[in-house]
Amino acid sequence: MPDEPVVDIVDLFGGPGGWDVSAQRLGLPVTGIENDHSACETRRAAGLGTVEGDVRAYGPADFPTATDLIGSPPCQPYSIGGKGAGRRALDTVLHFASLLAARKDIRSGLATLDDERTGLVLEPLRWALEALDIGRPYRTVMLEQVPTVLPVWEAVAHILRAEGYTVVTTRLHAEEHGVWQTRSRAVLVARLGDEAALPTPTHRRYSRTTEQNGGDLALRPWVSMAQGIGWGMTHRPALTVAVGTAAGGPDPSCVGGSGSRATLYGERDAGRWIADTRLVDADSLPAYRGGRKDMIRVSVADAAALQTFPPDHPFQGPKTKQYEQIGNAMPPALADAVIRRAMARELAARTGAAAA
Repeated sequence: MPDEPVVDIVDLFGGPGGWDVSAQRLGLPVTGIENDHSACETRRAAGLGTVEGDVRAYGPADFPTATDLIGSPPCQPYSIGGKGAGRRALDTVLHFASLLAARKDIRSGLATLDDERTGLVLEPLRWALEALDIGRPYRTVMLEQVPTVLPVWEAVAHILRAEGYTVVTTRLHAEEHGVWQTRSRAVLVARLGDEAALPTPTHRRYSRTTEQNGGDLALRPWVSMAQGIGWGMTHRPALTVAVGTAAGGPDPSCVGGSGSRATLYGERDAGRWIADTRLVDADSLPAYRGGRKDMIRVSVADAAALQTFPPDHPFQGPKTKQYEQIGNAMPPALADAVIRRAMARELAARTGAAAA
């Protein structure tokens, strides 16, 4: 009988469980650390292992059985929809990464950043290095963030390679992995003991110049918003699921934000839009201008579906917090693709052990 590998994943910044829903489906035990109370309530209601607290207050020694690491730090400082504190501090963050590699304490330096969330992008690196130093290195490290963080992941990759890992980084396009939106994410996968690998597309990338049934016929067509949830854009996937925060950002009830809104309204005005008949009640709409809807709104259930959460995922907290959780999450379908490829050896061995 083949040996079934021990797997025990710790997920930093677990949110409502975008990564963890996928890990759980694959039979991989995972515990998420999350500071937001509403997100923790969502996780608990979904039966996901949860530690409510700040990842900076913990380390690998607190999770002695953990074998693999996931990290999706807060995106707001780096997102184009936010105020840009992280983007402005990118060179400083890269400098702090090099100090971490030299095992320097960077906490006082991080405290000087304009937005304290900016430095959280380096927490996965701290955890990975501390795990190495105590003799319990993580076998797999999987990180995800908005595309502007790719330079940080590349710096992390350089550091981890020097520690014996194989590492790959890239920008993954969500619609190429069955997600009903064109969200893209900067992803890092590191492996200790074998080759790191990233998932290959299963669906075609969306292009304004290529019909849905055109392009590489070996891949499935991308899925439009209208196909995914029954209303919305018929000629393309959703742009993204935006999130509103106290620090700024798009309206949490909108799909898309900033310049994306103009694209959404253009789709509507061009007639490439299936109306959501559930929104006929004027009380559910923010305003009318000249008989037209001022905003394109989606329900919590629709936003969750666009992120590929299960239809019964039990989001908790006030509605604004539910939208925030959804907008901040890693789409489970994209997480599934990354985990399946990154941890293919463990999954194959577990399947073989179960069959035996």
